[in-house]
Amino acid sequence: MSAPRIVSLVPSATETLIAWDRVPVACTRFCEQPSLRHVGGTKNPDLRAIVEAEPDLVVMDREENRREDHDALVAAGLDVHVVEIRSLADVDPAMAALSARVDATWDPIGVLPESPAITAAAVPIWRRPWMWLAEPTYGTSLLAALGVRNVVEDRGPYPSVELDEVITFGADLVIAPNEPYEFGEQHREELSRIAPVRFVDGKDLVWWGVRTRGALERLGAVLR
Repeated sequence: MSAPRIVSLVPSATETLIAWDRVPVACTRFCEQPSLRHVGGTKNPDLRAIVEAEPDLVVMDREENRREDHDALVAAGLDVHVVEIRSLADVDPAMAALSARVDATWDPIGVLPESPAITAAAVPIWRRPWMWLAEPTYGTSLLAALGVRNVVEDRGPYPSVELDEVITFGADLVIAPNEPYEFGEQHREELSRIAPVRFVDGKDLVWWGVRTRGALERLGAVLR
């Protein structure tokens, strides 16, 4: 049986599919795969180009992609598989379901032992306005598995909260990713108003799938 023709509109899924040797015939420009055909972005895909690619399967994410694009692709007669990952616990069942659709094999991460919260952290994801990783999100659950409590709580997944207010939340660490906003050394002094700063690979907080196992190891090493 020939490999299925897949269009992936999710960077995490694209990375995972390639690792499974199920290289998509097209993906978004945010998937960081310059050798593959691009069909727009996650929020503004080129629907005509996707249909013209004649995929056997289109992979979308409930949070990253728009419902109206999903509905339009379904109306065009395409088979669309939707992934929804809001926590570390979602990864194994979601990847098992996706791997079954593309005749691949997923090696389960398994249930991780609960880690007591030994660190309280704030995780900025945007500046001007200030926005923060909160919950329910995959990134927050990933940190929780490593013993890190997110101090930005009860405000929705990605709230906008002024820096001066976050200073009062009692964080003893700032975990600053390089995406979606590219935090770096030039922001250390400003972020240090909250707490000492550790810079991390932003993909490890927001890209799931084959990256998850390594992300836990990398983040754990940085936080130690």
